[in-house]
Amino acid sequence: MTDGREIPQPTELVYVPDPSWAPALIAVGATAVATGLFAGWPYAVVGAIIGLASLRAWIRSAGADADRLPRRQRPSSAVLPAVPLRSAGDGRTSEES
Repeated sequence: MTDGREIPQPTELVYVPDPSWAPALIAVGATAVATGLFAGWPYAVVGAIIGLASLRAWIRSAGADADRLPRRQRPSSAVLPAVPLRSAGDGRTSEES
C-alpha cells in the first residue's frame, strides 16, 4: 500500500487568535441597548458602555494578535504525485496493476 514515500512537513504556519469573551459581551451590550429602548434608558446606557468597552477590547486584542504574526513566510506548493492514481482503461489503481 505504501511505497516508502514520506509526507513532507508543512512549511506554512497557521496562527489563530486567542479566545475572547468580547463577542459575547458585545451581544449582551446590544441586547441591553435594545431592552433599554422599551424598558428604560438606564438599561440602554449600561448596555452601550458594556458593548463599547468590549468592542474596544476586541479590536485591541485583534491588533495584538496581528502584531505577533511573522512579517515574511516562505510559501511552498503541494507536491503532486508522479504517477497517476488510476489507469485510463480498466479503473484499477496503479498499485493493483
